[in-house]
Amino acid sequence: MSINEIQDEIIEEFEAFDDWMDRYQMIADYAQELKKNPFPEEDKTPQNLIDVCQSQVWFTARMEDGKMIINGESDALLVRGMVAMLIHVLSGHTPEEIAKADLYFIDRIGLREHLSPTRSNGVAAMLKKLKLYALALSEG
Repeated sequence: MSINEIQDEIIEEFEAFDDWMDRYQMIADYAQELKKNPFPEEDKTPQNLIDVCQSQVWFTARMEDGKMIINGESDALLVRGMVAMLIHVLSGHTPEEIAKADLYFIDRIGLREHLSPTRSNGVAAMLKKLKLYALALSEG
């Protein structure tokens, strides 16, 4: 599936719910997905930490068969769900696809308007970090 097809699937999932408590529960459900591939404690290092989020967020990325494999974690449930959603959308695609991706699902599901300014900045920082990983991995 393409990045846009995955985003469209997420948008469709969220459109089934009008109530934001239900949508928050969906984000929490995404957070549970991270338990399938736990983030190693030894990867919780300063270089993997995103420092502009009020919660702690870590990401790593590696190449496997020409695709970027992303792993991540957060110490806060809602943020962990956002991390899981970003991994769901981006992991398994080429660095070039990730670097060029327009991640519109965050706005289309109404998430950005329901985040505090600090959390919204944190999401932007996560996206920036993942695109930087993609650029670095595509170069080398």
